[in-house]
Amino acid sequence: MADRTENRIVVGVDGSEPSREALRWAVRQAELTGAEVDAITSWEWPGYVTWGGMMPPTAPTDATLEESAQQTLLTAVEETVGKEPPVRVRALTQAGGPVQVLLEAARGASLLVVGSRGLGGFKGALLGSVSQHVTHHAPCTVVIVRAPSDDRED
Repeated sequence: MADRTENRIVVGVDGSEPSREALRWAVRQAELTGAEVDAITSWEWPGYVTWGGMMPPTAPTDATLEESAQQTLLTAVEETVGKEPPVRVRALTQAGGPVQVLLEAARGASLLVVGSRGLGGFKGALLGSVSQHVTHHAPCTVVIVRAPSDDRED
């Protein structure tokens, strides 16, 4: 028996311009299809490596890290699609790595939308590691949105 698919679009938002363009695209698509949008960002404990292995920092708490991620997400959503977007947009934060969080959120969704590159490392990469990974493992259709700034020569 097939899983039930909701008319819901999940979009990964990390505050980068490609993720904001993905959010714009997701909202336009939701307008056309009557879908709702779940804008989601992940947060992880920043750790550091010692001879004994990975150690968590002592200062921040889960609440502090989640509040920071939530504020970053809310700011990105408001600056990108306004305070009153034309469709319902839920801003969700989840602890975990971005790939894991997006794949989990995409279960039952009709579409997963990500930017072509996020805040991660290699600027010259055609696809970011998150977008590349979710393309291969998502439980639904994936759309990778290329930001206008990706067109210029570096």
